Amino acid sequence: MKVFACPPAAPVASSVCSFVIIFKMFSLRFVSLRVGNFAFRLVVAFLLFGLVPVAAPSQTPERNDSERELFELLNQERVAQGLPELRWDDALFRAARKHALLMLNLNSLEHQLPGEPNVEERITAAGARFSLVEENIAVGKDARTIHAGWMNSPGHRRSILEPRVTAVGIAAVRGNGGLYAVEDFAQSFSALSLEQQEKLVTALLAAKGWSVSRTTEDARIACKSNEGVPGRSWSVVRFDTTDLSKLPQDVEERIRKEPYRNVAVGACRTSEAAGFAHYRIALLFF
Repeated sequence: MKVFACPPAAPVASSVCSFVIIFKMFSLRFVSLRVGNFAFRLVVAFLLFGLVPVAAPSQTPERNDSERELFELLNQERVAQGLPELRWDDALFRAARKHALLMLNLNSLEHQLPGEPNVEERITAAGARFSLVEENIAVGKDARTIHAGWMNSPGHRRSILEPRVTAVGIAAVRGNGGLYAVEDFAQSFSALSLEQQEKLVTALLAAKGWSVSRTTEDARIACKSNEGVPGRSWSVVRFDTTDLSKLPQDVEERIRKEPYRNVAVGACRTSEAAGFAHYRIALLFF
């Protein structure tokens, strides 16, 4: 499919663009795009925010047929590639729907519109807790056309088939310019117990030849504090991570320099609030 697109800084309806937009899309991977004509569009955005009919964070709108179809097509692609299906997430859906409606009202296709928070802030406000975020946006004739365009675009295809993401919320709203669609992907945060966290880190250290102590209380105390362990002269390494399947690279480098061969692992609680989530771990070397 050939894609005709205005320059990134121009709205779809801008007189600067001489092409007829048949299909236009962008992919976001932790990038906030620049917006042109900022002052003018900022005023328009603030005027329209009060007119956009979006649900409150605690209320989830009903899914429409296009949203269901995009969800089914997405999971069909993942299954065909041997990947697990994504689960539907209402918080991501609320964020996606709000953004899709704003794009429709502004007749503009951007990941961040004037006066609007970025995608991480939007899904946090909707109540999501996550450790990875990605987003696809598009406008096209219908759900099947949009999905085909995404799958024929390397960046969008990569988001759809990203092995690390576990959840998605999809919005599709129709206007005079076509169907505006948003896919918000996230790697949902796993609520592991302290014992489960410590067991995963213990396995990583044991695989590297460390003798891991069964005593975790001192390590948990060190985790909750930035101080050393009272009465002990152990070496302490603390780190935060969203992924307990591997040690962070900087932690790997630090523990290689430790003169000890014994270690105790301790985990402690972090904030349960919405937004980027992480685990906090302390390693005591002796």
